[in-house]
Amino acid sequence: MTAETETKPVEQQVQDTPKALETKEDVKKEEMVAKDAEEKTDDKAEKEDKEKKEEKVEKPKKEVVPPKPTVHKADYQNDVVYLYQFMRTPVIPSVSPHCLKVETWLRLAGLKYENVDHKQKYKSKKGQLPFVELNGEEIADSAFIIKQLGDKFNVDLDAALSPEQRLTAHSTVSMIENHFAWIIKSIVTATPETMLDAYKLDLKRYLGVVLPGAILSIMYKRKHRMMAKKVRAHGIGVHKPEEIEEFGQQDLRVLSDLLGEKEFFFGEQPSTMDVVAFAHLAQLVYMDPEVSVSLRNWLNENTPNLKTFCDRLKERAFPDWEEMLANLDLNSHLPKPPPEEEKKEEDKPEEKKEEAKQEVEEKEKDTKEEAPAPEEDNKKTEEKEKEK
Repeated sequence: MTAETETKPVEQQVQDTPKALETKEDVKKEEMVAKDAEEKTDDKAEKEDKEKKEEKVEKPKKEVVPPKPTVHKADYQNDVVYLYQFMRTPVIPSVSPHCLKVETWLRLAGLKYENVDHKQKYKSKKGQLPFVELNGEEIADSAFIIKQLGDKFNVDLDAALSPEQRLTAHSTVSMIENHFAWIIKSIVTATPETMLDAYKLDLKRYLGVVLPGAILSIMYKRKHRMMAKKVRAHGIGVHKPEEIEEFGQQDLRVLSDLLGEKEFFFGEQPSTMDVVAFAHLAQLVYMDPEVSVSLRNWLNENTPNLKTFCDRLKERAFPDWEEMLANLDLNSHLPKPPPEEEKKEEDKPEEKKEEAKQEVEEKEKDTKEEAPAPEEDNKKTEEKEKEK
């Protein structure tokens, strides 16, 4: 026997015995049975998963509840601008230049809008008026309203302006809204009783509450005292009344010189600057002429082109001005039923009465014709007696 045979591993020798081979086959069989069982288990689990998925698909999905609208006008129409502002007065559409600015721009832009009669109850999330709602979203602040609506509807009143004109417009608008507007506020707050007459304010409508006159008067004066604090905080309010009026005259002179003899500030078509100037000048120009306001009187005497400018823009943007102020109608611009149709509807009851009256008269007439006259009856009776 060689050395290799003698040194053969014991393990190899064991494997070569018949008993070892038999054990190996048993192990293989057990492994095969275990594998088959495992495969069956996997198939069963896979089948169950598949059935569960099918059940999930078959179950009807829960309807997704749309989020509640965050606007006041829940039944809005798409692409209709809903404007929230102050109430009308008999002399001006709004005592807020910012509200008048937005409504004037909407009219010149030709956008479909509707004033919401909110009885002075609502303010924007910023605590201001005006604000608008469009397609379920709120837009506040007059400058942002005009910017966002212009982008949305592709409207730009300044499209024809040159770069230099745009710079002039920007600086002038800043002067009007950050200086001249506060001069008007200072005049209004300094003489609340005069302004009550100048704008012919109905305090119930202006304050949005129904209370006795004495209480309304207190609320009105309190509102003006709060505004006076803001005017003082701005800086204008620290000056004497004559100094404030001088500031106002300077601003009016600048606007008058810039306008000159032109129809509008940059030519024949109104721009955003014209809208802003009109909205603020109108607060002064259209005060009741019977009430004396010194700065308004100065404007009429020294800058009459500003008055004619306001009249010109008023005619273009508000052809319904007189009707709107006479009826205090928030939506005089919206289509109304033709007057003839309304008249016909009103006349219908009277027409029915007339027809009924005619029928009665005709019946009475027929009855008279059918009934014989008394004289004729007597004659016939006498003739019969003679014949007898």
